[in-house]
Amino acid sequence: MTDQPQPLFSAVDALLAAVDGGGVLPALDERVRLREAAGLTQAAVAQALGVRVASIEAWEAGRAEPKAERLEAYRRLLEGLSRRFPASAAPSGSTEAPPRPDPGAAPPSAPVAPAAAPAAPSRPAAPGRQPARRAEGKQSAACLHTAPAGGTDPRFENGPLAVVDVEDGQVLAYCTGGLVLDVPAKSLAALVDWTLAEARLGQPRLSGPGKDADPLLVLTQAALERYGLPVTLTDEERLAGRIPEGHNAVKQLARAQWKLTKRGFGPWARIYRPATGSERACVQLCIPSWNALDARHWGHAGQLPPAELARVLGVYASRVMTPRGSTAVTGLELMTALHPPTRASRPDADGKRYSEHNPGSLGQDPVGCAPCEAPDGHPVLKDLPRFHVRGPGEKLFEEAYDWARPMTDGECMLRYLVGIDVNMAFAAGANGLTVGLGEATHVKAPAFDPKLPGSWLVDLSHIDLSRVKVGKEWVELDGSLLPSPFTPKGERPEGPAWYATPTVAYAAELGYEVHPIEAYVRHESGRYLDGWYQRLRDAYLATMADLGVGADLAPAAFLTAMDGYQDRDPEFAIVVSAVKATVKGGLGKLRERPRGEGWKPGQPWRALARPTWRPDIRAAVISRTRTNLHRKIVKHAAFTGQYPVAILSDCVVYAANGPSPLDFLPYREGKPLPGGFKLGINPGLVKHEGTQTVLWGEEVRERFNAPELNLARYIKDGTVTNVDSGE
Repeated sequence: MTDQPQPLFSAVDALLAAVDGGGVLPALDERVRLREAAGLTQAAVAQALGVRVASIEAWEAGRAEPKAERLEAYRRLLEGLSRRFPASAAPSGSTEAPPRPDPGAAPPSAPVAPAAAPAAPSRPAAPGRQPARRAEGKQSAACLHTAPAGGTDPRFENGPLAVVDVEDGQVLAYCTGGLVLDVPAKSLAALVDWTLAEARLGQPRLSGPGKDADPLLVLTQAALERYGLPVTLTDEERLAGRIPEGHNAVKQLARAQWKLTKRGFGPWARIYRPATGSERACVQLCIPSWNALDARHWGHAGQLPPAELARVLGVYASRVMTPRGSTAVTGLELMTALHPPTRASRPDADGKRYSEHNPGSLGQDPVGCAPCEAPDGHPVLKDLPRFHVRGPGEKLFEEAYDWARPMTDGECMLRYLVGIDVNMAFAAGANGLTVGLGEATHVKAPAFDPKLPGSWLVDLSHIDLSRVKVGKEWVELDGSLLPSPFTPKGERPEGPAWYATPTVAYAAELGYEVHPIEAYVRHESGRYLDGWYQRLRDAYLATMADLGVGADLAPAAFLTAMDGYQDRDPEFAIVVSAVKATVKGGLGKLRERPRGEGWKPGQPWRALARPTWRPDIRAAVISRTRTNLHRKIVKHAAFTGQYPVAILSDCVVYAANGPSPLDFLPYREGKPLPGGFKLGINPGLVKHEGTQTVLWGEEVRERFNAPELNLARYIKDGTVTNVDSGE
């Protein structure tokens, strides 16, 4: 016993020496406060210190500490920031308890400043329950980079969603911001009740007349087992998209008077009771092991630990909206959330309000499409002969580019094929686009009006791309090296065909007269997609900034920042992928086709009952996206004499002497060609898609005996596995 104090004294001396030597860093909350006070992102700090973003996150979360020279550099940064941004003292007389520290965090060695966003009102824990706590590991990005999705609304103080898991026999709900709630529910019905009564999950409406988002519960495999649900679906259940109605879990919900939507209990089940007044009682479920989080759009999100999955979904929810299903479903729901179909009327003489049409929305009732806009099998085409194939003069066919041509001798003498890709191309095509909101009107021999949305039957075969207007001047081009802007395959039209307004407007812009034969036009119109575009654009730019790719970078710096950006934080990279999929999927849902269910051609299918089933809007967005791209290609050709070798959707391939886009894009003193391609992260600007050699391109085409094989499909990594399937 007499020797016991000596080791203790030695340990204390070592700790004091560490303090004197600068080896002790400020508390975790203080590290975050200082960085945020200076307006620095984790990516900026990581770049300065020569480490990955994940390392900065680990240092701020207490899961790791810097070593050697990086410890000294990090301490120097924090000391410098603390001098510039001293912690404010807590107000005297405050009775609020200090925030609960993260598990495993060291005791505070410096004052901790108040959080940047006001804290939500606290509420007492339910009797017999442990209070909420913070999850170990990464802090939520919604906490570090954005305001919590629930804002300061006390109804949603715990955020929009929770990942439900079971650990050591205890059911836990991992929320955004690192919060963990104990879940007392013993059954699935009780879990739904607890979510609505106690969890305080959800998200405020995105528009005044809209509805608050329902809480989302993500069930892990352990949670599925706890609540009597299968961990995976059988082949039959997977094809049906749901578990059988006779399953015990479905019966249990029915006994508790809970209902399921017509889609049943599937990967994105909705459990509800009919609304009473303005009060909704609905909970959305997401089941990753049932493939709710499609790997094509959500990457490895379905395999993430609960806290990290809550982080990914929480960032998406705060920047886009709480997921309502697949990214495609969410993209469509976002349109409705921003432009609800109805609003409350002004009070009448008795002070009562009624539901009325919300101007600028698509309304509550579906709108019929014109025959030319209808996809094959639509009821409006039921009188056509069986197996009839509609041609361009009967069918509106606005699709993205899939075009390629053989390389010229001069291009074969160059060394590289360089692909550039338009960022968020279809979102940019939707920005500022006037679309029809109401029914179509059929007119004969109309005068073309570029401001009137609709579908036009017009002959554009006379337009010669060898001589076109660029701005106010006529220019001579090699039209044989350019794709036609009027067909997805880039072929010159052979006669009258149906086109959306942006395509016909571009034909007139090129300097040629257009004389429509007939048209279906929509006089009630508006810029319905502007708010949708802006929200998705902001989500994309904010997440890319978190990955170290800012919106105002010089061309060379932008290319450097884009190199390996996904590896800086794979979880933020998941959010980027999901945002882009939300754009494409949401637009695709505007013309959703039948999905089984015993459908036969000529019969209506479920999607036709939606007011958001609008193939004309989808066609207009694709038309504008394709003509926007062609406009840039023409300006680039007129200025440089360079022509694309291949185009696939929003990716364009050029032959060049160097491997970088800067080797063929005409930058002068850092400024791009006006109206041409510009490097940058904003929607409509371009990034480097990939580079291969010209020899690679010629070898691939020769191997598959396809002189016009679309090399844009394979330019990213050069892998060509199956030409027929496009893989």
